[in-house]
Amino acid sequence: MKRTTTMRVALSAFAASTALAAMPAFAADVTPEEVVKHYADVAHAKYQDSLTTAQELDKAIQAFIEAPSEETQAAAKEAWIAARVPYQQTEVYRFGNPAVDDWEGKVNAWPLDEGLIDYVDASYGMESDENTLYTANVIANPQIEINGEPVDASEITPDLLANTLHEAGGIEANVATGYHAIEFLLWGQDLNGTDAGAGERSYTDYLSGDDCTNGNCDRRAEYLAAASELLISDLEDIVAAWEEGGEAYAYVTEDPTRGVAAILTGMGSLSYGELAGERMKLGLLLHDPEEEHDCFSDNTHASHLNDVIGILQAYTGDYVRVDGTEMSGASVSDLVAAKDPALDEEIKAKLVDTVEAMEAMASRAENVEAYDQMIGEGNTQGNATVQAAIDGLIAQTPSIERAIAALELGQIDLEGSDSLDNPDAVFQ
Repeated sequence: MKRTTTMRVALSAFAASTALAAMPAFAADVTPEEVVKHYADVAHAKYQDSLTTAQELDKAIQAFIEAPSEETQAAAKEAWIAARVPYQQTEVYRFGNPAVDDWEGKVNAWPLDEGLIDYVDASYGMESDENTLYTANVIANPQIEINGEPVDASEITPDLLANTLHEAGGIEANVATGYHAIEFLLWGQDLNGTDAGAGERSYTDYLSGDDCTNGNCDRRAEYLAAASELLISDLEDIVAAWEEGGEAYAYVTEDPTRGVAAILTGMGSLSYGELAGERMKLGLLLHDPEEEHDCFSDNTHASHLNDVIGILQAYTGDYVRVDGTEMSGASVSDLVAAKDPALDEEIKAKLVDTVEAMEAMASRAENVEAYDQMIGEGNTQGNATVQAAIDGLIAQTPSIERAIAALELGQIDLEGSDSLDNPDAVFQ
């Protein structure tokens, strides 16, 4: 299943790279107003595609819950992996647009203390000094306590997940909603460390009666269904935010200079502090398989690849929708080319180099070893493959900063990361 998904992702990257070759050297008559309008239209399309694939995921989850089997579980997993493709390509809209960054934690927060949700292996530990809900196990316990107050969790609903459990007690690791909660409920914990293998949750965790394994199968199904329903609702909210007149749409279109700044802020912050730093270099420094984005499914390589494809698309204005519809239009690339053609070519080349480095990493993940194995201690070749992708992200960031200067957008502070800026702090 994963091989098919990665091939689809790789083809998307190839299409994006090919599109660059056909682009004019520059388009001096393109205006910032046209650029931000097209950018907002593409954002709306990407989130709509994310919603569409989440709805397909929900159908697969309902089929799994109604008739648990190896086949229906595998179909739900495949639908989850497919849903990650368009969503990860939207992450470039974070950082520059407050409406998106404020919302994102509902659907893509990580890492999570999964003991809040369900049973965990003894190796997980029984308690945490930082999180009193570390092993609350809501699925097994219809009554829990948060901040010393009793909470009725007898009915597992989207409202309970979103408004009571998610980030309960002010702890960010109490992730109760979104893609990764669903991922955990489909795959279970990955207990393989840096050895081969992803999570191995059995479909029997969802059977009824005496066939149920690990107890509370009915509540586990309730949680999975509620999380899927909530994911759709949250994606509907962000689709609306990018419609004409919506909060996210207005933020980038009402002030075109602010909108262009948001585009480059998202590109630079995702490139450097978020992806190169927090999502990749931190795990590589610690050689910790827990520090991977899709840690239950071993799908991290595809998520990282789709992030950089999204960065490239934000610059060129090109996107191929899940139904095959091609979108293109005025882009930041056009604005930069009109000011400094050489810089535009430099940025495009670096963005493509990074996509290719990520494609190499994804290919290794599909054919040699998973991402969590690549970052393992002593894995010289695997470490080098991940580092090459990090290097590409780092290399493209100063060029993005030069574009900010060339377009006279003022002072923009991109996201940083101790993993890159102060590695010693990681070990303190």
